[in-house]
Amino acid sequence: IDSELFGHEKGSFTGAVDSRKGYFETVNGGTIFLDEVAEMPLGTQARLLRVLETGEYIRVGSSKVQKTDVRVIAASNKHMLDLIHSGKFREDLYYRLNTVPISVPPLRERKEDIPLLFRKFAIDFSERYRSEPIQLSDEAWQLLTNYAWPGNIRQLKNMAEQISVLARGREVSADMIKNLLPDSSVSRLPVLAGGKTSSGEFANEREILYKMFFDVKRDVTELKKMFLEFLQNPTLASSSKSFEGLHEFVYPDAAPMLDSSTVVLHPVTNGEKMITRVDDHQEVEESLNLTDVEKELIIKALRKHKGKRREASNDLGISERTLYRKLKEYDINE
Repeated sequence: IDSELFGHEKGSFTGAVDSRKGYFETVNGGTIFLDEVAEMPLGTQARLLRVLETGEYIRVGSSKVQKTDVRVIAASNKHMLDLIHSGKFREDLYYRLNTVPISVPPLRERKEDIPLLFRKFAIDFSERYRSEPIQLSDEAWQLLTNYAWPGNIRQLKNMAEQISVLARGREVSADMIKNLLPDSSVSRLPVLAGGKTSSGEFANEREILYKMFFDVKRDVTELKKMFLEFLQNPTLASSSKSFEGLHEFVYPDAAPMLDSSTVVLHPVTNGEKMITRVDDHQEVEESLNLTDVEKELIIKALRKHKGKRREASNDLGISERTLYRKLKEYDINE
């Protein structure tokens, strides 16, 4: 990357069979666009900072200082402040580049642009493949507009090319769009709060939610199995202890659910029906807020492992660093 930006001298490294101008030398007096600047190595960042501050640079393998005068435009799809905090991007370089920031919202936040962009791409590909432009049904347009588009415009362009190539007719139905959209159901899931987390941390948080959903599904399945066995077994004693077992399975830390005098059970016999009467009980509605559920899951894991955070993080399927951040975020002192 240093050779591309600043040039190199002949013999400065293996394969350098001739001297070469870099981009900063080539576009002297003009404008240079640095895409994905967050991926730049730290050493290159230091050299770029020198160019921005003094206009000076040195070719790879040379000791001669050269001058350049260029306007720099940089772009990134990463959260730069997170990269600064993790030591992957220089803070001084960030503030030198961040003179006139322009934030481009993701495609899902400007749905009105989706039809315009798709039509433009469809016309481009029809000219490239010498075919008529594709037309979408109303249901297909609705699917495209409501999709989250995690890949933004690149994904939309790829979708337009796929349809242009694969569609047998020029009229495209909603079924074809469904087949081409990856994990369309995921687009309807709630988004985690705090969008400033890095992609790795977001993946860990998503794993927590998936684990939570699977645990809930498993518990519900086991609970159904226990209840069916309870109904089909006529030898069970007509006492509240059976209900206490079910209650302890669902709420292990809670108080007894019902009083022994509240429940009346009759064993099931041929020709008879089981009658259950519950008087004066209250249903406790649990919170469905994802943040509350995630906090409760972390607390349970810590209690299970007696405060050992490394074992708790392994049980949750997240990194220990993410667990520390969650403990601080939720003010958990276990």
